[in-house]
Amino acid sequence: MSTETSVTPGTAARDRLAAARLYLCTDAREERGDLEGFLHAALAGGVDVVQLRDKSLDVARELELQELVARVADEHGALWAVNDRADVAGLTAAPVVHMGQRDLPVGAVRSLLGATPVLGRSTHSAEQAAAAEADPEVDYFCVGPLWATPTKPGRAAVGLDLLRDVAGTRPTTPWFAIGGIDAGRLDAVLDAGATRVVVVRAITEASDPETAARALRERIEERAGA
Repeated sequence: MSTETSVTPGTAARDRLAAARLYLCTDAREERGDLEGFLHAALAGGVDVVQLRDKSLDVARELELQELVARVADEHGALWAVNDRADVAGLTAAPVVHMGQRDLPVGAVRSLLGATPVLGRSTHSAEQAAAAEADPEVDYFCVGPLWATPTKPGRAAVGLDLLRDVAGTRPTTPWFAIGGIDAGRLDAVLDAGATRVVVVRAITEASDPETAARALRERIEERAGA
């Protein structure tokens, strides 16, 4: 009997997620019509994970665009994520699926999708972060929003104190800071103990997405000692 240990797709994706530093959420950029070019630029700049998050899309259009996101991400050796929709994640064989606190419970997502996808969870309090850390089905979690952001209208900002509290518990599950992070706020986020960040407008609104992504990535790596 062979003693070699096989590496499953899920294992490889989890290893890549654990090594990730920069996670991008973007809308479909329908008005600009430049999603493919934008993704190439952002990923060339050092984005590790890209998530298409656009509540204006109907499911047919989302399925179509997720194929584009998957193709471009694969070309760059990056991960891609589906947000909220376990059905879309299943149909597209997404390597990463992310759920909020009001979305399907973790156990339900696993029942639908199985063990392979990397499962992420949003957290907005120390208690939620601790629950995510303790849940063996959660592969990573996000802490935020640190600042109020138009992508989460009505969601109260949790501030940097929560980030410090979570960092102080030294989670073994990979975790990301999220919510209003840009180049000007990045050092404060890293000072609070984060080593991975999720950004939106810092790259989506940049005149040069590749340069913006590279600057963020290099600063994170410099501060994190990567």
